[in-house]
Amino acid sequence: MLRAFLDILFPPLCHICRTFIPGAGPLHICAGCREAITPISSPLCDLCGMPFVTIGGSDHRCGACSLSPPRFDSARAATRFDGPIREMIHRFKYDRRVQLARPLGLITSETLAPWIALTSADLVVPVPLHVRRLRQRGFNQAILIGQVLARQWQLPLDRTCLRRIRWTEPQVNLAATERAVNVRGAFAVSAPSRVEGRRVLLVDDVFTTGSTVAECARTLKGAGAAEVRVVTVARAVA
Repeated sequence: MLRAFLDILFPPLCHICRTFIPGAGPLHICAGCREAITPISSPLCDLCGMPFVTIGGSDHRCGACSLSPPRFDSARAATRFDGPIREMIHRFKYDRRVQLARPLGLITSETLAPWIALTSADLVVPVPLHVRRLRQRGFNQAILIGQVLARQWQLPLDRTCLRRIRWTEPQVNLAATERAVNVRGAFAVSAPSRVEGRRVLLVDDVFTTGSTVAECARTLKGAGAAEVRVVTVARAVA
């Protein structure tokens, strides 16, 4: 009775299309929108997580990672950065719809749970924002997603050990080679003892070229982290 009464006062609507969802559950995404979300699955690069075009087959190293392996140990994204997921992430970051952190985090934790079970991770660390960007946006989307993941995976979350110490231009307008230069030396670990010898899950919203997370991984490993594995909600796929 209470649930029915609350549904009348606060009808559960799909986060994406805003249609009414009876028995919405924790995601609040309707069946139609859920079907339009494209999860990333094998075959994919066993290092950077980029899915291959071929259907079937086993995971293996992609050409880019074979020629120039990134500093992280592996990376996985839950979904492709398109359709409803791209719309949700844009609303989350640019329209300040912070409530979308929960469904985005739940989709990620559910999709990547089998992979996470194999990592023996010790700690969740969000990709930090520069203080200037944080003031502009009002929140760090990686921290909000990281909170959901840490709770779902029962891992500690360290919001402050990794810091962005230098302002960088927005990566979205830069080519891949420019992105790597743009973030070089932009991060630091405030207390190396908090990551030394630990297996870190580095969390962000979208993996595009991987320049930012690779530089974060280089910084964390330089401070003594044993492993750095990257988790993102979405992956930009050509």
